[in-house]
Amino acid sequence: MDHTARLALPFIMPSQAQKHITHNEAIAALDALVQPIVESRVLAVPPTSPLAGEAWIVPAGASGSWSGHGGEIAAFQSGAWSFFDPAPGWQVYDRSDMTQLVFEAGGWTPLASLGAALPRLGINTSADTTNRLAVAGAATLLTHAGNGHQLKLNKNAAGDTASLLYQTNWSGRAEMGLAGDDHWRLKVSPDGSSWINALTIDAATGAATVAASLRPATDNAVTLGGSGAR
Repeated sequence: MDHTARLALPFIMPSQAQKHITHNEAIAALDALVQPIVESRVLAVPPTSPLAGEAWIVPAGASGSWSGHGGEIAAFQSGAWSFFDPAPGWQVYDRSDMTQLVFEAGGWTPLASLGAALPRLGINTSADTTNRLAVAGAATLLTHAGNGHQLKLNKNAAGDTASLLYQTNWSGRAEMGLAGDDHWRLKVSPDGSSWINALTIDAATGAATVAASLRPATDNAVTLGGSGAR
């Protein structure tokens, strides 16, 4: 075996001529892989004037001298490109968006971010491209930092939705907020597919519209969730 098992650093072999070449090759690899920093992971064309020691993560489909090295670390050393094939668990800091990356399942995944680049975060559960923040736990706390605290749901246009959806086993049962327009609504559903606008408040006038007749609190004709409903 003429290389180390983990970083593939070359060994100096017995009776080897020009041992300094092998030694310098190992030192250059360590210079790129210890406290590794890359300039970017989206540049598809090799830079024309890289500085010695600068490195990039090669994206899929890169061209020129980077062609065929997608996912690898390309470091400019001694006037030429050196490529390092990552193993699961390798970590790299991306300077362009201040993101720490980890190599897993054949790709680089953001582990943490100092900027606005972290695409999703799962706490005790998996996040995805729709639910970019996912939390599994008995409770979630959002508290103040000395004064008040607001939870803001912002939509792009009036026809979009900004709401809180309540589910039972992933099936919707109640929703409140701005659903499809700018009127505030409280909707309920028995099955997750058919919905009733139980309460609607007009955004312009404040007028309230209810779907059913109002009963006083002492009226026990309707028992929620019980057999006494009528």
